[in-house]
Amino acid sequence: MAAVHFTKIDFDEKIKTGVTLVDFWAEWCGPCRIAAPVIEELSGEYAGKVNVGKVDVDAEPELAGKYGVMSIPTVILYKDGLEIGRQVGFAGKPGYLQLLQKAGV
Repeated sequence: MAAVHFTKIDFDEKIKTGVTLVDFWAEWCGPCRIAAPVIEELSGEYAGKVNVGKVDVDAEPELAGKYGVMSIPTVILYKDGLEIGRQVGFAGKPGYLQLLQKAGV
């Protein structure tokens, strides 16, 4: 299952229930390109348990600002609409797995 692209129109709806992992990224960002296949892999591994989405900060600067994303890649973990964890920079798959543990998945 591929990560879904979130926009300002559907973001709040998509994070409001369950566990959601959101990757804030941009096409020009080298570390974001390295993180992308890991995010896609997690999307498949956690299908049915965790919603995985991506926000292009160039296309959705309002979302980046609203959630305090100052550096990319930034991955934010939400549970029932509330932020419960954040990883700034690419820490590899182990970093994202550690983040997911905060949600008990």
